[in-house]
Amino acid sequence: MSIQRLSDVIEGFGEDERPVLTVGQMLEQFDSRAFGAMLLVFGLLNCLPLPPGSSTILSLPILLLAPQIAWGSDIPWLPRKLVEHPLKRDDLRGLFRRLTPIVRRMELVTRPRLRILFGPVGERLIGVVCTLLALVLVLPIPLGNLAPGATVAVLALALLQRDGLLALLGYLMAATSVGLLVLSAGVVAAAVDRLLHLIPGLF
Repeated sequence: MSIQRLSDVIEGFGEDERPVLTVGQMLEQFDSRAFGAMLLVFGLLNCLPLPPGSSTILSLPILLLAPQIAWGSDIPWLPRKLVEHPLKRDDLRGLFRRLTPIVRRMELVTRPRLRILFGPVGERLIGVVCTLLALVLVLPIPLGNLAPGATVAVLALALLQRDGLLALLGYLMAATSVGLLVLSAGVVAAAVDRLLHLIPGLF
């Protein structure tokens, strides 16, 4: 029996006529690929233009699952309330339709290579990096979800496809994301400091 492509599973989430979808149902459909697939889906969702504050909610599954990969767990665990929380499928159909072609294109250009990067230590390293990126995603930084979200998605797909070249790209993107965050923090700090120096002169 052939394993259903990840893109087909995601497409099925949007085409299903049932009004409600739960995280638990997603985990069940992803089966043995649950860790990587969930990180991929929620990483990509964080790349889409969404209402302010959405990245904080959408990053929670990443923040809960990535440390489990770093710990070396074989079976994903999520709080029962999160697993059973109903999501309105009508609110998600558009997102799944937008994700499906993206994942299809990514599947076409990835394949198993440099498998040495996916030993026990390699997989845990991906978990550690994704955990750190999830901590950034939780922060309510305007447009601060794009780079970390894309990086999580790339590392997740690398884990799923056992593509070491993609993993190296993910690590490079992670370093870039951190650099952008530090640069942004420095600009904000400098602006606040300048503002504080200008205020006394106004009175």
